[in-house]
Amino acid sequence: MENLHYGPQIGSHQGTPIYETIESNGYKYRYDRLAKCDCEGYLLDQPHENEVMLHPGLIYRQV
Repeated sequence: MENLHYGPQIGSHQGTPIYETIESNGYKYRYDRLAKCDCEGYLLDQPHENEVMLHPGLIYRQV
């Protein structure tokens, strides 16, 4: 994702801010959930269609 614009911060996870919304290249995403992880890290098959996962395991859904 490029040219990111962030909405209000609503929390943090592992020292990384969680933003209510993120806009990138004309698309807007709303924070949805934290990804599940195991001993090897985050499972990359968790985002559904119209979702993105950002480090560290923050899943945003396109609105």
